[in-house]
Amino acid sequence: MQAVKDKLQDMNAMRKARAEAKAQEKAEKEIAQARVDIAHEVRLAKEAEAQMDLHVTKAGERAEKEIEKHSSTNPNAANPDVNANPNANATAMPSKDSTYTAM
Repeated sequence: MQAVKDKLQDMNAMRKARAEAKAQEKAEKEIAQARVDIAHEVRLAKEAEAQMDLHVTKAGERAEKEIEKHSSTNPNAANPDVNANPNANATAMPSKDSTYTAM
């Protein structure tokens, strides 16, 4: 009778150890999958950043071409400040009557 109890205890201990090992393996697989997913997202972000840099460079080149094209016919086209609204950079000052307080 004692041998049967010992055998059952051994079987329960093995089952418990197997379940713990399986749970640990599952957790490690999830961590590994998360690392793979993160690496994938980082790669996609780097690719997108490189693509945006390329677009910015192309836009700059196109802008330079347009400025060069129009600067020969309009000497003020190369200097955007000349064509800008002269009041665009002016700051509105409050009148003496208003209750303006500087912070």
